[in-house]
Amino acid sequence: MEYSLMTKLAAEFLGTAILMIFGNGAVANVELKNTKGHHAGWLNIAMGYGFGVMFPVLMFGAISGAHINPAMTLAQAVMGMFPWSNVLPYIVAQLLGAAAGQLVVFATYYPHYRDTEEADAIFATFSTNDAEGSRVNYFLNEFFGTLVLVVGALCCLELPWGKADPAAASIVVGFIVWGLVTSLGGPTGPGLNPARDLMPRLLHQLLPIAHKGSSRWNEAWIPVVAPIAGAIVGAAMFQCFV
Repeated sequence: MEYSLMTKLAAEFLGTAILMIFGNGAVANVELKNTKGHHAGWLNIAMGYGFGVMFPVLMFGAISGAHINPAMTLAQAVMGMFPWSNVLPYIVAQLLGAAAGQLVVFATYYPHYRDTEEADAIFATFSTNDAEGSRVNYFLNEFFGTLVLVVGALCCLELPWGKADPAAASIVVGFIVWGLVTSLGGPTGPGLNPARDLMPRLLHQLLPIAHKGSSRWNEAWIPVVAPIAGAIVGAAMFQCFV
C-alpha cells in the first residue's frame, strides 16, 4: 500500500519524537538528580536508544520507511534509493519530531532539571560531546558509528529475508543500535543522527534551565556532518558489496 506524502511525514515526525522520548528520556533518568533511575548506568541508556529505534521502525517502517534520521534519508537519496523530491520534507519532519520528543522529555523531567546542578549532566540529556574534548575523535566516532548503523540497517531492511519478515528486521535494527551504544558510545554518546543532536541542542540553548551551562555551538557541526558522511559511505558500501 502506498501512503500519501503527508502520512509519511507524520510517520517520520512521530517516529523521531518516539526515538527522542525513549533515548534522551533514558539519559535523563540516569543523569538527572533524584530520579528513580539516577545512576542506573550505561546499559539503561543503551536500551533506551535501542528500543527508541526499534519501536518506530516496527510502527512506521511500512509507511515511511522509518528513516527517523536525516543522515539515512540523505544517504539513500545519494545512492538513488530514495527520491530527492522527498528529502527536504522528510528532514523537516524529522527535525520537528526531534524537537517535540525532547520537549516531552523536558516536561516529564522538569522537577529533576530544577534539582540538578551539574551542567554536564543536564547537557547530556540534550546533546552529545566528546568525553576527551577531541574534535577529531568526536568526528571519527560519529562517522564510523553511523556507517555501521546504516550498513546494518540496510542489510536488515533491504535484503530478501528482511523484506519477507519486516518485524524481525526491525527488531534486529534495534539491537544494532543497542550494541552500538554499548560499544562505540563511550566517547560521544553517541548521536548517529543530526536531528537527534541539533534540535535538542537548540532547545538546550532556549529553555530556561538553571545551571545548564554552554550549548557548545562551536562543535555542533560535528554530530551533523559526521553522521551524514558516515551514512553516505555506509549506503555506498551496502550497494557495492550487497
